Amino acid sequence: MITETESKLFVGGRWVAPHSERRAEIRNPATAEVLGVIPLGDAGDVAAAVAAAAAAYPDWRRTPPGDRVQFLFRFKELLERHFEELAALITREHGKILAESRGELRRGIENVETACGIPALMQGYNLEDVARGIDETMIRQPLGVVAAITPFNFPAMIPLWFLPYAIACGNTMVLKPSEKTPLTVLRLAQLLEETGLPPGVLNVVTGAREAADALLVHPQVRAISFVGSTPVARHVYATASAHGKRVQCQGGAKNYVVVMPDADLEMSSKIIGESAFGCSGQRCLAVSVAVAVGAAREAFRERMVELARSLRVGDGLDESVQMGPVISHESKSRIEALIGKGEAAGGRVLVDGRGTIEGFERGSFVKPTVIEDVPPASGLQEVEIFGPVLTLERAASLEEAIAMLAASAYGNAASIFTTSGAAARKFRYETPAGNIGVNIGVPAPMASFPFSGWKDSFLGVLHGQGRDAVQFYTEQKVVIERWPAEWSRRF
Repeated sequence: MITETESKLFVGGRWVAPHSERRAEIRNPATAEVLGVIPLGDAGDVAAAVAAAAAAYPDWRRTPPGDRVQFLFRFKELLERHFEELAALITREHGKILAESRGELRRGIENVETACGIPALMQGYNLEDVARGIDETMIRQPLGVVAAITPFNFPAMIPLWFLPYAIACGNTMVLKPSEKTPLTVLRLAQLLEETGLPPGVLNVVTGAREAADALLVHPQVRAISFVGSTPVARHVYATASAHGKRVQCQGGAKNYVVVMPDADLEMSSKIIGESAFGCSGQRCLAVSVAVAVGAAREAFRERMVELARSLRVGDGLDESVQMGPVISHESKSRIEALIGKGEAAGGRVLVDGRGTIEGFERGSFVKPTVIEDVPPASGLQEVEIFGPVLTLERAASLEEAIAMLAASAYGNAASIFTTSGAAARKFRYETPAGNIGVNIGVPAPMASFPFSGWKDSFLGVLHGQGRDAVQFYTEQKVVIERWPAEWSRRF
C-alpha cells in the first residue's frame, strides 16, 4: 500500500529516493486530510528514469509479444483482486464518488484487456510478387522510450489509456501522473511490480511542470502522450514536436447537448444531469451547455433545476452521496468566480452551488449549478469551467443548435436527445466533434475504439486506445526482398 508518509520514485524496478528536495502534500479534497507527501521530481529525476527505460529497452523489445502480454494478464488479475481498494484510493485523492471511481477503474481494466491482444493488433501485412520474384512485407516495431503525462481527473483510467499499449508493443515508459492525484499511479506501479515486469519497463516520476518539461526535451524520449487543458496541450505539442517527438495531446472541451422537442424528457434530463454533474463536472466529456430546441425548453429547464437541487453532495466514500468535491480550493475559487462572471454579464443563476457544505467546511465543494441565457459577449461559453456548472441555452431549430456548437473552438464531444432517426443522423453527420452521443450523455468510446477529439480538443493524428494506440506506439518498416533461384544452386 502507499504509505501516509513520503513516497519515492519508481525507477529501474526499484523505489528510489528522489534527486529533488521539493515535496507536495496530497490532500483529500472532501476533508482536507493529508493522504501523503510526494516528491516533485526535477530534470535529474527524469534523466534517471529515462536512462533506466533506455537500458531496459533492448531486451524488452526482443521479448516476443506473446510473452510481453503475460505481464498484462497478471496485471489485470491484480487490478480485479484490488478493485475496491483502488476505487477507494481514487475517491480519497480525487473526491469523486465510489460509483464513479469503480466505473473509471473498469474502463482502465478494459484497456489492459484490449492491449493483451497485441499479438494480433501489432501484426503487419505482406504481398508476394509485388514484382517478379520480389516480395514485400510491412512490419511494426516499437519506438523505444516513450512518456505519458496524465491529468488529475482520472487517476487510473487515463494512465491506462497509454501504459498497457506502450509496453505491450515493446516500448519502455516513463509515466508522470498529475501532482494532484499521484497516489493511484504509484499503487498501479506497485501492482505491476508484483507481476514480475522487468526492471525499467515502467518508471514513474511524480512532479509538476519541471518534470514534464524535462520529458518534452529529453533526446531519448521518442513519443509523448498528454491529456490536460488546451493551453498546456499546445505547449506540450509545440515543444515536443520541435524536439522531433511523436505527440498526441488531448486538450480541453466545451461539450454541448441538444434536446429536441420529441425527446423523452424524463430519461434525457436524468442522463444529462449525470453527465453535467458526475465527477463534479471534472471530466473531458461532461456536458457544459444544454441547448433545448423549440418546445422542449420550459419542461427541460424545470427538470434540470429540480435535479440539480436534489443531488446529495458530500464525501465520495459515503455510498449515499451523489456528487463529491472539486479537486482543490483553487479550483473551487476559479469555478465560483466564473459563475459570478456569467451572472454579472446577465445570465440567470437558477441553481446556485456557491458556498460551503455543512459538516465539510474544509472541503473543496461546489454544488450543482444551473445558469440560463448567458450572453455570448460574456465569453463564458468559450471557457472550460471544469466544474458542476450547466448552462442552458435555447434554439429554434436543430440547424440553429448545430450552428451554436459548431461555433465553439472545442470539438471533444456532443450529444443529441431525440426519438427521430432523421434528426440523429443529421446531427451525427454535421456536428464537428470527435465523440458523438445519440441519447448518450457521456459518449466515451470503449477501449477498442479511439478516444477522439477535434479542433482545439486534440492536437496530433493518432488518439489514445485501441488500434490508434498501437499505431502511435509503433513504427512501420517495409521490407522488400528478392532471393534469386540461382543463388541456392551455389550450395
